[in-house]
Amino acid sequence: MKNFELYEPSNVREAVATLVKIGPKAKVIGGGSDLVAGVMKDWVQGNGMPLPDALVDLSTIPQLKGIKVDKTGATIGAMTTLTEIVESKDLQKQFSLLTQAAHSVASPLIRNFGTLGGNINQRPRCWFYRGAEFNCYKKGGDFCYSVGGDNRYHAIIGGELCYIVHPSDTATALLALNAQAKIAGPRGDRTVPFDQYFIGPREDVLRENILKADEVMTEVFIPTPAPGTKQAWSKLKNRQVYDFAIVSVAAAFTTDASGNWADGRVVLGGVAPVPYRATNIENQLKGKNVKNSIKQAAATIRTAARPMSMNAYKVDVAQTMVERTILGALG
Repeated sequence: MKNFELYEPSNVREAVATLVKIGPKAKVIGGGSDLVAGVMKDWVQGNGMPLPDALVDLSTIPQLKGIKVDKTGATIGAMTTLTEIVESKDLQKQFSLLTQAAHSVASPLIRNFGTLGGNINQRPRCWFYRGAEFNCYKKGGDFCYSVGGDNRYHAIIGGELCYIVHPSDTATALLALNAQAKIAGPRGDRTVPFDQYFIGPREDVLRENILKADEVMTEVFIPTPAPGTKQAWSKLKNRQVYDFAIVSVAAAFTTDASGNWADGRVVLGGVAPVPYRATNIENQLKGKNVKNSIKQAAATIRTAARPMSMNAYKVDVAQTMVERTILGALG
């Protein structure tokens, strides 16, 4: 592993000041399961992403930890561990979609030190990107090796240049829950809805989110769901422990007294470079009886899909999982 300087700020202002002082060669760290045990250990680097010379450890900042639930919603510190989220009775009661998604991440050991902020902002898991010998677009190179290579787990929606899939289960759930992130930087604090938080390769192939080099995510806020909101999570993976989603589905929606779709969100993970909000499915369901319309609505995922040579099976899987997840939410 490459040597690095470690900084342990006591508050957010100090962390931001450290990032400003050191510049782009510094990176923030949460639990470290991805950056230290993954990117840096495996020497994942390229022209567009040099390994950091310094790490700023956010786990030393008390204000970034904890869960607060009130009548307006839930506020979760970015350094709150996934285990703390899973075990929170308040979150289980009102935001079961998030607790289920967090519980599906990796293994209990990883969840014990993996943080919400780290899970949301982790780098992609494409094996060409993670392979030291592939200088791909995502690392600042001039080629995507998945186009002609083994692309069985790659994106079927929204690729171009780079066909990564976003690896975060919690991000998929939070987008379905209409959450927003609070970000601190030298220019002050700002709040960004998760609808606007993620960046695909069409916009900037070197980045996955809007965080600047001198900014940190401090917390996530989830508004209280409307009364009667139905929530459901499902995830297909190769192994039951320590595996990323082949396809995942997060759904949060309301129905009227007749069982018609009133409002809601359907978000898929494992299919696109960002958590994919399936507005085409939502629009097909709006105002219609969910049980009678879900099969036809789920099939509209095919209009957005552009599978590659080895991953067309994901289209079938996604369609089936959307249908099953929403019917499951109805009970």
